[in-house]
Amino acid sequence: MSTLVECVPNFSEGRDKAKVDAIVEAMKRDGVYLLDREMDSDHNRCVITLVGEREAIQEAAIRGVGKAAELIDLTQHEGAHPRMGAADVVPFIPIDGVTLEDCVAMAKQVGAEIWKRYQVPVYLYEAAAATPERQGLENVRRGQFEGLRDEVKTNPARCPDFGERALHPTAGATVVGARKALIAYNVFLNTTDVAIAKKVAKAVRQSSGGFRFVKGAGFLVRGLAQVSMNLTDFEQTPVHRVFEFVKREAARYGVSPLSSEIVGLVPKKALEDAAEWFLQVENFDSSLILENRLAAVMGGKMAVGGLRAGVEPFVEQLAAPAATPGGGSASAAAGAMAAGLAHMVAGMSRGKKAYVQYEAQLSEAIARLSSLREELKASIDADADAYNQVMKAYKAARENPEGGDTASADAAIDAALKQATLVPLSVAERAAEVGRIAASLGAVSNPNMKSDLMTAGALARAAVEGALANVEINLESLKDGGFVADVRKRVAVVKN
Repeated sequence: MSTLVECVPNFSEGRDKAKVDAIVEAMKRDGVYLLDREMDSDHNRCVITLVGEREAIQEAAIRGVGKAAELIDLTQHEGAHPRMGAADVVPFIPIDGVTLEDCVAMAKQVGAEIWKRYQVPVYLYEAAAATPERQGLENVRRGQFEGLRDEVKTNPARCPDFGERALHPTAGATVVGARKALIAYNVFLNTTDVAIAKKVAKAVRQSSGGFRFVKGAGFLVRGLAQVSMNLTDFEQTPVHRVFEFVKREAARYGVSPLSSEIVGLVPKKALEDAAEWFLQVENFDSSLILENRLAAVMGGKMAVGGLRAGVEPFVEQLAAPAATPGGGSASAAAGAMAAGLAHMVAGMSRGKKAYVQYEAQLSEAIARLSSLREELKASIDADADAYNQVMKAYKAARENPEGGDTASADAAIDAALKQATLVPLSVAERAAEVGRIAASLGAVSNPNMKSDLMTAGALARAAVEGALANVEINLESLKDGGFVADVRKRVAVVKN
């Protein structure tokens, strides 16, 4: 099965096109595609968006960091945007055939290799962070290049995850991590007073009491005050809600938004959600969009004139005399259907007068169920792929010539078994959460849809039970006691 990963490296150069061209050229590889490049002279920063196969995009990111270290001198760098490295931040985002946990492993491999090749120290952040304090990029980057350069020598808490207690003299340090899709969203105000932008940013960002999943700062960009934000989970804190808050907060100071911009790319769903909110379309669903419906039909995901044709291929694959897809994929599918049903119930209740007092709870449920549904759908293929990797590892061990590297073969089997355990464990955890959300909706949604919620709950329970059965059968073959103990702790949480 193919894997698709997005990587959005940010480099501390937004004025010299030749340097950016050279960095992009260094990242070109077979299996890696350039989707977007943004240069900002005020921030003196560029954002490159790449997508590609897992192995290829790792190498592309490593080479990009190396070329940036060669070309960018932070001792001569000035710009509005905070920075600590020539290659400032390198996040990996799962797209297809990979999980967030896979991207964490990628971040660690890339971080180690960057230090090994270029002696640029690396810090891990977001989902790859070794400690909670380093999950937030702003915490890792505190003090920027100049401050961190001095503090890392004396403060053990600022030591890099890979490298020595000293920054690269001109390239600083690079932050590498794994995260969900992020939206870099900026709002320009009709004033040159940057102090107002800073006040608005303080009000909107999570760290000072604003919205969850929003980071923000105020800058003077192109002669205007700009509220610069990162939306780290647009499904739970959507773009339209952030814009409206910025608009209201700016009005307190007698100013208003002049325009806004998106840096890099934005998930289609974020714009669909914004359209639904601003247009107030009743019972809106992404399948009402012509291009979405066409893509679904052409891709075999939806059947015009009958639901059976859409689900029949998967059911027949389950019935076929082949090991995959099997119980693990079926469990993930059951969990995804549970999330879909609960999402439908919440969506058909939200916006109705009888449930207006539950608007916030319903909106939160819809956002979370949407995310869970996508993750569970991805696990249908991920579970089959994990099983196939186990079989591949066992086959390689059997074909290993006598006297070959048995330790390496055993390690490959163990790694494959661990992944084949983690995928259904993740399915069980997500399905259990779906079940809890479905149960909570009973008191805040249309009682005529009680049967739909009951079906969602039953599907969620089936998904949990089936997924945990797959976990248990893999644990029997694993020899890593520590890993087994950790998994059993997570299983116990799911069962409770």
